[in-house]
Amino acid sequence: MMSTIDTLTTAERLRSLLGDRIVLPGDAAYETARLPWNRAIDQRPFAVARPESAEDVVAVVRAAAATGLRVAPQATGHGAGALADSDLSGAILVSLAAMRGATVDPETRTARVLGGSQWNDVLAQSTPHGLTALHGSAGDVGVVGYALSGGVSFLARAHGLAVNAVRAVQLVTAEGHLVRASADESPELFWAVRGGSGAFGIVVSLELDLLPYADLFAGMLLWDTTHATAVAHAWADWTRTAPESVSTSLRIMHFPPLPELPPFLSGRSVVVIDGVVLEEDDAAVGILAPLRALGPEMDTFARIPARELVGVHMDPPEPSPAASAGAMLASFGDDAVDAWLAAATSTPGLSFAEVRHVGGAASRRPDGAGAVGSLAGDHLLGGIAMVPVPEAAPAARAAVHGLVHAMDAWLAPSLALTFVDGDVSRELGFGDAAARLRELKAIYDPAGMFTAAHPVD
Repeated sequence: MMSTIDTLTTAERLRSLLGDRIVLPGDAAYETARLPWNRAIDQRPFAVARPESAEDVVAVVRAAAATGLRVAPQATGHGAGALADSDLSGAILVSLAAMRGATVDPETRTARVLGGSQWNDVLAQSTPHGLTALHGSAGDVGVVGYALSGGVSFLARAHGLAVNAVRAVQLVTAEGHLVRASADESPELFWAVRGGSGAFGIVVSLELDLLPYADLFAGMLLWDTTHATAVAHAWADWTRTAPESVSTSLRIMHFPPLPELPPFLSGRSVVVIDGVVLEEDDAAVGILAPLRALGPEMDTFARIPARELVGVHMDPPEPSPAASAGAMLASFGDDAVDAWLAAATSTPGLSFAEVRHVGGAASRRPDGAGAVGSLAGDHLLGGIAMVPVPEAAPAARAAVHGLVHAMDAWLAPSLALTFVDGDVSRELGFGDAAARLRELKAIYDPAGMFTAAHPVD
C-alpha cells in the first residue's frame, strides 16, 4: 500500500504527464468515469485515463510505467465482474469509451474497429453492405473484449467463435510501443492476444471478418413457466439433431413487477427459446415445427434484418447491476435437464438461468487459431442475478454459483470466458494454451503491468 505522501506524489506526477487525460479521486469527473456498465461492481482505481487516440494510450502506458502503476483496459465494463478479483488501488483504469468507430471494406468483407467500439458501431457500418458480424446478444457490448475472449455468437454453431474472425490487432505493449500483430507480424503476440486479450496490451484497434447476411430467420418462443418441464425436455431432445445452421438458447426468466417492463414480462416467470436458423424460410419453419407444436403464447420467429438480431435476446438496454456465473456442460440429458429445471425455478434470487446450444463449428479449432479457438462441450450454462442494492451482492453471487454447482455432475473441463465474472480460475478457459500463455506473458509483460479481466498468471 502506498502512503498518503507517496499517493500524492504519484498523482501529481501523473497529472504532469497526462494533463486532462487523467481523472483522479477528488476530481469532479471521477465518480462517473470509474463506473462500469455492470453497476454491481464498485471499482475504485488509482486513476482513470480517458484516451482519445492510440497515441494517447501510448502516453498512458508510459506514464504508468514511470509512476509504478499498473493499467487495466476497459471499453464498456459489461464484464467488470471479471476485474472484481483484482486490486485496482494501484492501477490506472484505461477507459476506451471515447475511441469508437468502425470502417467496413465490402470487397474484402472486413471491418477495422477502434478499441472502445461497441457491436452497434460495427453493425451500423456493415448493414448497408448486406454484411453482419459474429457479435454477441447485445449491441452495446464492447467488440474487443468480447471477440478476443472467444465470443459465443448466435451464429457460432455455423461459423465458430468470434475470436477466429480476428485478422489483425493493433495494441500498445508494456514497453509503450504501438505494435501490429497478425499471422505475419508478431505472430506469437497475435496468438496470445486471441484469448489472452488485455493481459498482453491495450488493444486500440482490430480487424475482423464479416459475414454475408443481410437478413436472418430469428426470434423467440415464450411460455409461462408452468410449461417449463415439457419445453426444456423437448428443446434438449431437439438440440441433439438440430443442424449446425441452428443456434438457440433455453432460458427461465424471473421478472419483478416493474411498470417499465412490457406486460408479457412484468411480474412473471417465463421460459424462452430464442436464436437463429440460418436457412431459407421453408426449411426454417420445418426445423422449428417440433418446438412450435408445444403451443407458445408468443412466437416472433421470422425473417428479420440482420442488425435486429441484437434485440432478440432481450438483454437490458441500460447499465444494470448484476452477478453472473457460467460453465460448459459435457451433456444435457434428461437427468441434467431435471437438475437445471430445479435450480432455475427454485434458487432464491436467481433472475435468469440459461443453457445455450453450442457445439458445431464452435467446438472445432480452425487452422491458425490463437490461444482460444474452440469450446469443449455442446451446451453452455449461464446464470444472472440482479443486484438492486449493494447489500444484495453476496446473495446474488450465491444464487448464480448455486446454479452452476447444481450442475456439477455434468460440467465439462472448459469455460467460455465471456460468460464468467470473477471467482473462477481462467485455466479452464485457456485449456491447453495456459502454459504457453504464461510463458509469453513473462516475455511481453515481465513486470505484470496489465491487469486483465481474464488474468494470465
